[in-house]
Amino acid sequence: MKNNQKGFSPGDLKKHLREVFRKHPYKTFNHKQLLKQLKNIHGSRVHSFIHPDETSPEIRRRILTAVTELAADNEVVEMDAGKYKLFPQESYAEGLIDIVSSGAAYVMDEDYEDDIYISPRNVKNTFPGDRVKVFLYARKQGRRPEGEVVEILERARSEFAGTIKSSGKFAFLVPDNARIPVDILIPPGKRKGARDGQKAVVRFLDWQPEAGNPTGEVTHVLGAPGDNDAEMHAILVEFGFPLSFPEKVESQAGTVPEKITQKEIAKRRDFRETVTFTIDPDDAKDFDDALSVRRLDKDRWEVGIHIADVSHYMPEGSDLDKEAAARATSIYLVDRVIPMLPEKLSNMVCSLRPGEDKLCYSAVFEVNEKAEVHKEWFGRTVIHSRHRFTYDQAQEVIDSETGPLAGEVGLLHKLAVILRKQRFGNGAITFEKEEVKFRLDKKGNPTGVYLKEYKDSNKLIEEFMLLANRRVAEFIGSRSAGRKNTPPPTFVYRIHDSPPSDKLEDFARFAEGFGYRINTSSDRDIAFSLNKLLADVKGKPEQHLLEQLAIRSMAKAKYTTDNIGHYGLAFEYYTHFTSPIRRYPDVLVHRLLEQYLHGAKAHSQKDLEKKCMHSTAMEIQASDAERASVKYKQVQYMEGRRGESFEGVISGVTQWGLYVELSENKCEGLVRLRDLEGDYYELDEKNYCIRGKRTRQAYTLGDRVRVTLKKANLEKKQIDFLLEEKKPKMERNGKKKKHRRNRDRP
Repeated sequence: MKNNQKGFSPGDLKKHLREVFRKHPYKTFNHKQLLKQLKNIHGSRVHSFIHPDETSPEIRRRILTAVTELAADNEVVEMDAGKYKLFPQESYAEGLIDIVSSGAAYVMDEDYEDDIYISPRNVKNTFPGDRVKVFLYARKQGRRPEGEVVEILERARSEFAGTIKSSGKFAFLVPDNARIPVDILIPPGKRKGARDGQKAVVRFLDWQPEAGNPTGEVTHVLGAPGDNDAEMHAILVEFGFPLSFPEKVESQAGTVPEKITQKEIAKRRDFRETVTFTIDPDDAKDFDDALSVRRLDKDRWEVGIHIADVSHYMPEGSDLDKEAAARATSIYLVDRVIPMLPEKLSNMVCSLRPGEDKLCYSAVFEVNEKAEVHKEWFGRTVIHSRHRFTYDQAQEVIDSETGPLAGEVGLLHKLAVILRKQRFGNGAITFEKEEVKFRLDKKGNPTGVYLKEYKDSNKLIEEFMLLANRRVAEFIGSRSAGRKNTPPPTFVYRIHDSPPSDKLEDFARFAEGFGYRINTSSDRDIAFSLNKLLADVKGKPEQHLLEQLAIRSMAKAKYTTDNIGHYGLAFEYYTHFTSPIRRYPDVLVHRLLEQYLHGAKAHSQKDLEKKCMHSTAMEIQASDAERASVKYKQVQYMEGRRGESFEGVISGVTQWGLYVELSENKCEGLVRLRDLEGDYYELDEKNYCIRGKRTRQAYTLGDRVRVTLKKANLEKKQIDFLLEEKKPKMERNGKKKKHRRNRDRP
């Protein structure tokens, strides 16, 4: 094959492979992964050098020949058959440390394929999440990297929640987080009135290298253990979220004017006479999106997606802006919302409340009856919402075709159905995750559990928000189309990579045991196969199992300036534009869009990427805090039911036991391995089960079981079950799977 002038010469290939390895000095790559990295860096130049068929033996030969030559020159090293990494250049690494209950730890660095193991004696005086410098020991073939902490570069947190325990003149805080390896010493005079047994917040002061315990001082006394407010506040502190806004931020929010001036209205496109409405949960107070619709002619409509113009009220670099950037997101606990913005902005000035003029940033589309966009416009507007629907109220209008704004709601519903069909036709994946909700009494105690329903009214809002997010990202991301050597301006994208090949292969192999085939030939084939599987398993015993495993096989979405598209949504360009009251990246997107519309130069990628990384990290923390609040309410709900029997499904398998989710109320608890009698059980990760060493009895993810509640420990937020029996196995390939003694191999 002749070399194309625009492509790589064989000599260039080694050069560019070096570039890949040096960019990711601790990762291991096979030939397919190297090809993908080359495409990410060099795009079309790769296609001009190689055959488009990624599985071609010729491509494999070319890449492996080049890598073998690099290995011969000691530039890379072969870790396993066909898998290579950069030859080690130094003995140190940096990353975030994760401490497990045993006291051991793992340091995570994005450049490492494997986490670095740290034995308990080498963890030093670290807390989970600290950024540390690690000395790497010489690595043995086939073993994970190991090292020791030599320096703490940055503390992850300064405050800890827990319970006060008195000891003479001193007191200790016993942290709620079981992964914090030590109690925190509170010297005399630093207790702030906290009494023995109370929940409190302690600020970290110091931890000398020779000291057994860190020292701290009490900043907040939360109250008695079990008190709802005390426990919810403790969860917030545990995950690094503040309990209140700084005084200067509240003060600045108080000066924000509520009245809109005629001068400001004159600068904007006026939608106040256009039919506009909101659809939100029944308990929502921060309405950050509204829809408008206006007929243009027989088969054309103008549809507006109007988003609260938070950036107008929050000047860049102000105290308000800095606080919002630090928080990055609102947090939704079981019984409350901890907003990203002070209440005056989130619930009043910015909230698109009915019957009030409001300032918005809008995406306006001219569409036909096929939901095809003929024209689009982005910019600042003023609106006046005529009606506030809850999701249930909007659903009633959709179902009955009568009620307030029935024509407008019905039209948008029909367009949303078309948009949804198009999206899935393009390869979007149909994950619909169950969301557990609680009925609470006046004191916050759970009286019931139910699953949130996902209705057509939810889908209506979702499709138009997706449309706005996609078209805004396309508008910026494709601005350089047709202009050679002109990259698009730096922007904030929401990306989702295709599934990691190893996780997908494990899932495909497991699903095949139930008679479902996953075609892994291409990303599009994977998406269509997954959609077919998710449709086919509806109502079948294996539904929960395969849905959960499919989700776990996916990559995680994140914010970044480096656009690779959104795999799950099947969008080439995607961003978050529609929720600036509760997500800081949306505020960034509004500012960037406004600046680029007026001819501003591209922003610093380094600065924006740092903000993207922080926003992603805070989103994960918020999600963890939300799950912790759900877990607490589950434990609280199960209190007093000790000894009762329940049916459930094995929802997780670990080296310490089986997690079981109860069918009745979706509460999840643990059957510990030490409570399983009659055999010694080991974890079989690839087959998602634990297996008896002698009997070969297996307990697999998704198996139906009956359990007894052993205990519900509110202090530790733990539910423990005892296994009564395993129900008959679910059908695989249309037949009940028979247990064959000593033949049930992985």
